[in-house]
Amino acid sequence: MKFVRVITYGTFDVLHYGHIRLLKRARALGDYLIVALSTDEFNKVKHKESFYTFEQRKMILEGCRYVDLVVPEKSWRQKQNDIKTYKADIFVMGDDWEGEFDALKNICKVIYIKRTPEVSSTTTKDFLKSTKKGKKCKK
Repeated sequence: MKFVRVITYGTFDVLHYGHIRLLKRARALGDYLIVALSTDEFNKVKHKESFYTFEQRKMILEGCRYVDLVVPEKSWRQKQNDIKTYKADIFVMGDDWEGEFDALKNICKVIYIKRTPEVSSTTTKDFLKSTKKGKKCKK
């Protein structure tokens, strides 16, 4: 029986149950889950600002029972190289990215997992800002 490696990508800021569902379902597809976590610098390129720093988000993900390895995502272009480097058999993303990564099908299986529509980091951060209780975590 083949050992199956799964890889997924994201910012995973303000981790919520939608993230956990995605990670659990991704991990269930194989034996080992690699999460490529967007660095703070890459988030700036994507015009995203995280509540938590890269190191804090990495620590949170490393504490998740479904995640076996967390690596930095530094650019849009590294996915193909990561798949080869980490010998990933399956590439997983939320279905909001449907079709965006189909070009990777020539090197691994690509699966888009249904999102949890009622929750998002953006909505959570907007709520925290509106209550003025949500202060950015110190770096």
